[in-house]
Amino acid sequence: MTDFALKVKGLTKTYPGNIEALKCIDLEVKSGDFYALLGPNGAGKSTAIGVISSLVTKSSGKVEILGIDIDENHSRAKRKLGVVGQEVNFAQFETVYQVLSHQAGFYGMPKAEVQENSEYFLKRLGLWDKRNDQGRNLSGGMKRRLMVAKALVNKPDLLILDEPTAGVDIELRRSLWDFLKEINDNGTTIILTTHYLEEAEKLCKNISIIDRGKIVKSSSMRSLLKELESETYVFELKKPIKSDFNNNFNFLKLSESSLSVQIDEKNNLNDILKFFSSNDIEILSMTNETNKLEELFLSLTN
Repeated sequence: MTDFALKVKGLTKTYPGNIEALKCIDLEVKSGDFYALLGPNGAGKSTAIGVISSLVTKSSGKVEILGIDIDENHSRAKRKLGVVGQEVNFAQFETVYQVLSHQAGFYGMPKAEVQENSEYFLKRLGLWDKRNDQGRNLSGGMKRRLMVAKALVNKPDLLILDEPTAGVDIELRRSLWDFLKEINDNGTTIILTTHYLEEAEKLCKNISIIDRGKIVKSSSMRSLLKELESETYVFELKKPIKSDFNNNFNFLKLSESSLSVQIDEKNNLNDILKFFSSNDIEILSMTNETNKLEELFLSLTN
């Protein structure tokens, strides 16, 4: 297997009227990764997913799925990919089982394999008892699970989920989390777009944030959260700071009488307060200005 499940280079999409939905984005997702693509409405997430899954024609750029260029070998690349879109996209009058078997037909899968995979995913997603029911009679949550099963029936190497838990209750959301963790642990690369930052934090190993058609930040989830573990305090002091002021806490001077400092494993708040006291520095106010993940997201996307 190639090192990268997905490589996107210089991807651009311009709609009529010179509307730029994607502005030369680059993206690399390693095989086996659980990757989050976050962004506000209209940021370009769904357009990017549409191009990757060949539902939207790109203006320029290159997309490779498991090392296969989607322009050079579209059918082979598509066999490696499963996509769960935001909208229900199966025939409402087909039975649950037929939805999966007809999807498998696009890949030329042997009948025995279709039966085996369909039974496995329907059971795993709690839909086996509904296999003979028409899709239109399912609840909203069951339709969402059926879409996941449909995308997985060919056991793709790369699964893309576009807002998979939008509008579903907390219990279903968490059961889907557990299922997605399981298939990722078994080797399926997953790309998730979501509005729920908690969802990305719980599931994903790496993250990119997209806004107005551009990638504004890419990072491992671990390093991002570690970056946010520290707390920023701002101290307003009674007197101006002396020019020879020296310390071991890496204070950042904001004005003549205000400082900021990162509180983390190295910088203990009690030690900092003791430092002020021992140097007869009187504090007028102390404010916690910590950036949480939500605040970071909002700041990056204005």
